[in-house]
Formats: sequence, structure tokens, C-alpha cells
Amino acid sequence: QVQLVESGGGLVQAGDSLRLSCAASGGTISTYTMGWSRQAPGKEREFVAAITWSGTTTRYADSVKGRFTISRDNAKNTVYLQMNSLKPEDTAVYYCAADARGFSIEYYSAVYAYNYWGQGTQVTVSS
Repeated sequence: QVQLVESGGGLVQAGDSLRLSCAASGGTISTYTMGWSRQAPGKEREFVAAITWSGTTTRYADSVKGRFTISRDNAKNTVYLQMNSLKPEDTAVYYCAADARGFSIEYYSAVYAYNYWGQGTQVTVSS
């Protein structure tokens, strides 16, 4: 069973960049689909990005496409979310997630698809 720990969140200004990291322990994520989701106060959790085990297939929510990039380094057992051109509406707790069942990438473009979740890291973007 895999444990996930997010890091890299913080307070930034609109237009700035952040890179979030998700470190896995207790097992390798080399064969896992990985994803990022976020939840703002008073709102439902929403899908942000997903990446297959090989890193060759990715999916993004329309709200972040062109600004965010998901990547992974299986040798380091880590997945990343590079966030550029941040906007105040990006303010949320960002959660890393993983799943080993190997369904289609479309299935993982939903927050309910993942078996394992981290505790989240806060990203706050000021205007």
C-alpha cells in the first residue's frame, strides 16, 4: 500500500509559478496512474491532471490546460505538478492521488477514480 505526501504549496502572487511534488512511500508508483485534484473552500473537489505510468499520456482540466504540466519521475517515486501563470481562482488545497488498476486515462479524469490520496498542500494565489 502506497502513502502519498504533497509538498511545494504556498502563497504566491497572480502570474507566479509553483511546482508541487508528490512523494510516494511504501511501494513503487512505477505502474500507477497518478493524478492531481484540488478543492477550494465551500466547493467540490475537481480534477486537475492525470498521467499514465509511462508518462506518455496526460489529461488536463480545461481550466488549467496550457498553464499546468503534470510529470513523473518513477526512479524517484515522485510526481510533479508545474503550475505557471497562476490565477486567484487556482487557490485551493491540491491533492495527489494514485491508482494501480490500469483503467483508461479517461476513467482517471475524475476524482473518484483513485484508491490512494495524500493529505493535500495549500496553494494560495493573491491578486
